[in-house]
Amino acid sequence: MRKMLIVFYSWSNGNTERIAKMLQNAAGADIAQIETALPYTGSYDDVVRQGQEEVQRGYEPELKPMDVDIRKYDVIAIGTPTWWYTMAPAVLSFLHQQDWQGKTIVPFQTHGGWPGHVLKDIAAACSGAEVTYKMQVKFDSNGGDRLETPETEVAAWAQKVKTLL
Repeated sequence: MRKMLIVFYSWSNGNTERIAKMLQNAAGADIAQIETALPYTGSYDDVVRQGQEEVQRGYEPELKPMDVDIRKYDVIAIGTPTWWYTMAPAVLSFLHQQDWQGKTIVPFQTHGGWPGHVLKDIAAACSGAEVTYKMQVKFDSNGGDRLETPETEVAAWAQKVKTLL
């Protein structure tokens, strides 16, 4: 039987964490959160501005060490909020620190109506992996936590991902 790990980054409302935990409940997978060594500070608008600047220059922040070794997993689900049409810089850091050869990657993103090219960018950063069951989950466009993608759609996706195990 294959082993699955769900790795996610979530910042403001915990939307990406919410989807990661829904997948965990469905698949019975292990879960780990990506955290920056230096947390973002300031207001929501301050962090949005900082995030835009970081994305534009391809910044990869230092991350806190994680308690998991992805080499022990066959399937890795990777979740990120959408930051300026791509993944959060912390996720980019994480992806560039791993060897994806032979892994199956399940990318998922949360967004407020502008999904951008997040899933394509994750796939490109995971060279050597098989990428499958990509998922976009929409929340309200005001930066809130109201799920707009039907929960039944998220649950159906989670059941498909479970078949990889």
